[in-house]
Parts: sequence; structure tokens; C-alpha cells
Amino acid sequence: MKPDAATILIVDDQPLNIDLLEQELGAAGYRTLAERGGEAALARAAAAMPDLILLDLMMPGIDGYETCRRLKANEATRSIPVIFLTALKETFEKLRAFELGAVDYVTKPFESEELLARVGTHVALRREIEAHRRSKATIRALVEQMHDDGDPLVGDSPALARVRERIAQVAATDSTVLIEGETGTGKELVARAIHAQSARRERALVKLNCAALPHELVESELFGHEKGAFTGAHQQRRGRFELADGGSLLLDEVGELPLQAQSKLLRVLQEREFERVGGTRALHVDVRVIAATNRDLQAEVAAGRFRADLYFRLNVFPIRLPPLRERRDDIPRLLQHVVARIARRLGRSVDGIAPAFVERALAHAWPGNVRELENVVERALIMSRGRLLDGDGGLAAAPAAGTASAGDASASVSLLDVERAHIRRALDATRGVIEGEAGAARRLGLNPSTLRGRMRKLGIRRSG
Repeated sequence: MKPDAATILIVDDQPLNIDLLEQELGAAGYRTLAERGGEAALARAAAAMPDLILLDLMMPGIDGYETCRRLKANEATRSIPVIFLTALKETFEKLRAFELGAVDYVTKPFESEELLARVGTHVALRREIEAHRRSKATIRALVEQMHDDGDPLVGDSPALARVRERIAQVAATDSTVLIEGETGTGKELVARAIHAQSARRERALVKLNCAALPHELVESELFGHEKGAFTGAHQQRRGRFELADGGSLLLDEVGELPLQAQSKLLRVLQEREFERVGGTRALHVDVRVIAATNRDLQAEVAAGRFRADLYFRLNVFPIRLPPLRERRDDIPRLLQHVVARIARRLGRSVDGIAPAFVERALAHAWPGNVRELENVVERALIMSRGRLLDGDGGLAAAPAAGTASAGDASASVSLLDVERAHIRRALDATRGVIEGEAGAARRLGLNPSTLRGRMRKLGIRRSG
């Protein structure tokens, strides 16, 4: 059986029919699931998400018509094609099947060739539709990203406001910038913002991840090489400094550079010239250098792993990015932003985020920062079946009140303040008193009465 074999759910109250269909479909390379009633089929379809359902029309309990109606009424199973298995000959019965959302029917006793042809056609058609939908979603996300000139940093916390202020101060200059922060805090986003707000924005922002390259290739990547400079150098190659001429160069994880490359980088920063590997001619470039690191470079200097003179050359204008745990106020808004972006990429429609998911996110330590949050959201979107993001994404449940450890005290103390700010933002986004509460409730994934109860507890006035 092929790894990408389609899964067919067979729903029939007759065991002999199920056995026969399983044999025919299995021999044709399909995976099969089977249920003997409509209620069980509904639960199985929602859990397994088969590629197609073969549905018997006449069954005890809820019949095939009602089963199909409920499948199509459920957002999670609506797109699964249904083929009816029926012994009925009347045209109006077949028309009723199509009106309920079935894509085809096979009359009992069925011919194997006809059954397999219809199943194969509709499985292939569904996969084409899904591929087209994903392609459209990807293109739409790329177009939106290309035309998104807004602030790439999401959040209103004081810590993030200080970062924005630092970006605005340095962007218009040509000064070297050193962005410091833990892994996943968004150092590349800050570099993009600096470049986008600079006079160099019409030229390239060239990136090099210093940690992703073998040490013997770092100099070639930075400065390029001449033909024959080393084994495998079959032609001349321009380095990142040449490619970034007139623009900006982001040296990500600059603390990983080997000492020999550090000395040559220092020369470029001092004299604005370099030679390609194997070359003798000095090349002059006009490049604005932005360096980023998750290491403590002062400690690296003290340990002899990073040149002190290079550190001082890079540390002209430092920008420290706060970890996510230091700006928890931003988590609700950041979740909305990330969910919308990843849902577009996955081709999913999401109406809101379950309050329990937000609570777990607010209580989580986020050692991987925003990058970890993005991964958690993507997992949760994959696990969620309907239009509400309610999969846990691997997050543990939020601790009950009074159970937080001493190390988590600061997070639990501010949780009500964060919730209060989140509700106020939702109310501010929907105008009018009554309309505002109803609209805010929809945004928050709450019933209006539940929202009013939370507002009373948090001291939020109806007019607020």
C-alpha cells in the first residue's frame, strides 16, 4: 500500500457488504475504515477525516440521508465527498441525495469496475481541489507579505515600545547595529524593520546565518572566492558583502564566527574593503552591517572566543530584544496575528481562539519565545477540527489559581491584568455599547453572558 493511499470510510449495516467493499478497495490500494451505523460514522469521520465516504442509504437508527445532512452541517467534515450506496431506483431518491450534498451514487448490487472508477474519480478530484486551495492560500499569504509595509513587531508592551524607539533612532543612519536576544525573539524582524526604514530600503537586505556554515566556508560566503582558490572552486563567486553593496548585510548569530573570519570582518568594518578568497585585488563596498546574536558577546570576549576589537566595532548601537516572558501583555494580540498568518498559509478558516488556549499561552514560560509560539499555533491549527482554534498544540493546561510556584509568581500576578487589557482591546475594536459587547464576545470566543461576567469580575465598565 502506498504511503499516500487514500482512506475510505465504509458505512453499512450489513457485515457482508463491508467485507466485500474492504476486499475490493484494499486490493485497489486504498486504506479502509468501517462503521455499521450513522451515529458511529459521524464520530469516526470527524476523528479520522477520511478522503471519501461510501454511505449506505437504508440503515437502522439514522439513515444515510440524515447522516449525510449532519456530515455536511459540520464544518470539520463538510468537504469530505460522500458516495451513496443504494438499491433504490427512483430518480427522486437520487435527486434527494444530491440535494443533501452527496457527489455520486452507486446502485446495489454494484459492479467492481464501476465502484472503483467512481471512487478513484472523486478521490482524485478532492485532492486536486485541496491542492488548488493550498496553492491559492500560499500565493495570497506571499502577496500579503510582499505588500505588508506595516510594523512587523506585534504588541503594545512597554518593552516592545522601547525596541521600536531604538529602531526609529538608528534606522536613518548608516551606523552598525548589534541586535541581542534569545533564540526566537525576532531578531531578523528587527533587522528588516531597520532596513525598511533606512535610506537603503530600495536595495537588498542580504542575510547570512553564521551558525549554519562549516567554518572553512565562512570566508567564502562572506567575501566570495576566485576560480581555483580551493578544490571545487570551478568559477568565481561573489560573497555576501558584494551582493549587499549599497544595501544592508545581516550577520545572524555573529557570535559563531571562527576567530580567523572575525579578524577579516574587522578589517571590512574598519576599511570597507576586502579580497575574495584566493584573490589579491582589494574590493570596496558600501554596506550597512546589522549583526545579531543570542550569545552574551561580552562573556565570549572574556572567554577568548570573540575578539574584543570586533565586539566594540559591532556594538555601536545595541538593541536588546526582550524574551516573550518579559512581555506577556503582548501574547493575546500576538496569538491573533500568528493564527491569522499561519491559517492563511495552511488554507484554514479560523473565526477565533478558545479562551482556554489563551489562558494556557499566558501561563506558559515560552523558552523558545515567538518561534516556539508559532510552532505551537501551527500544531494547534492542525489539531483543531472546526473554525475555532481549540487544539492545545502541546501546551500544558494553565495552573489553577493559588497553585503557581514561586518562580511563576510574577506571571500569575499579572494574569488578570493581561486578561483585562485583552478584553478592553476587543471592546475598543467593536464600537457601541451593546454591539461592542456582542462583537467583543465573538472575537474572544465567549458567550455574551460569560463576557459580562468577566467584565464585572475585572471591574470593566459597560461604557469602557
